[in-house]
Amino acid sequence: MKIIPLADRVLVKTDKSETKTASGIIIPDTAQEKMQSGTVIAVGSDSEKIKVSVGQRVMHDKYAGNPVKIDGEEHLLLKGADILAVIE
Repeated sequence: MKIIPLADRVLVKTDKSETKTASGIIIPDTAQEKMQSGTVIAVGSDSEKIKVSVGQRVMHDKYAGNPVKIDGEEHLLLKGADILAVIE
């Protein structure tokens, strides 16, 4: 499935949560924190409002976006304004 964001939307592949602590304890899915970073997969057509490009790693607002599963992997469809920073 291919998703093309519209207007000022950005499709971000979210980073995976840690499933194990440093000491080896397995963290159940219900206790894992929601990741606030990911990689930009696609950018909408309103390039004036969007300051990121495909391939950049970004941080986003914790409760922002609409979750989307593409080929079994978690993605978020975010507004450009919900992206807080670029990770270099």
